[in-house]
Amino acid sequence: MENESTQKILLLEDDASLNRGITLTLKKAGYDVTSVFTLAEARECLEKERYSLIICDITLPDGSGLDLGRMVRGTGGISDTYFIYLTALDSEIDMVNGYETGADDYITKPFSLMVLVSKVNALMRRIGTAKEYESVMICGEFKVNCREMKVYKDDQEIALSKTELKLLVYLWENAGRIVSKENILEHIWDVDGQFVDDNTVTVNISRLKNKLKTEEISNVRGLGYIWGKEVIRR
Repeated sequence: MENESTQKILLLEDDASLNRGITLTLKKAGYDVTSVFTLAEARECLEKERYSLIICDITLPDGSGLDLGRMVRGTGGISDTYFIYLTALDSEIDMVNGYETGADDYITKPFSLMVLVSKVNALMRRIGTAKEYESVMICGEFKVNCREMKVYKDDQEIALSKTELKLLVYLWENAGRIVSKENILEHIWDVDGQFVDDNTVTVNISRLKNKLKTEEISNVRGLGYIWGKEVIRR
């Protein structure tokens, strides 16, 4: 895993004052930050450089940040880049739209710069997690190759984001047991929930169920979520 001081972040935010504030804060935290103001500039940067993380506004002067998210997830070589939306669009449907493009996190304005740095640190600590997994997990028609970070259903690959994959593996590691929202937040997002929108877990669970086309993930009201089927690890 590379040192945090060398991890590169691409920041796309058209508000000059906010862009400057975020850039200075992240640089102070030890990150190498490239800041841009338009989608065109961001695309140009991505053609020349690899980044560990992209932080992106959605409402931009030359289009929607959602388009950049879709482009990143659909482009070989950069599809595994961590992606955070930073936006004033705070409705549930806005969050769903953001997560549907494969975002790892969705932060609404106004926000605390300290919280942003905390979330960035949490994502950066997850870089290299795939190298720690050597096993294959199997549950019925599903198979997860943890080393390659790929998921298959009936031998057909299912495209999941890093966050979705980590959420699935966590549910499988606890198959047959209820995991609370707080435990999920701590394990997947590395936070205690104080600064995370209440819909974050719900939206990600729903998206995971839709992608897998399964009802094995159950919501136990007031307690959390459970994967009910036995999982075999090799």
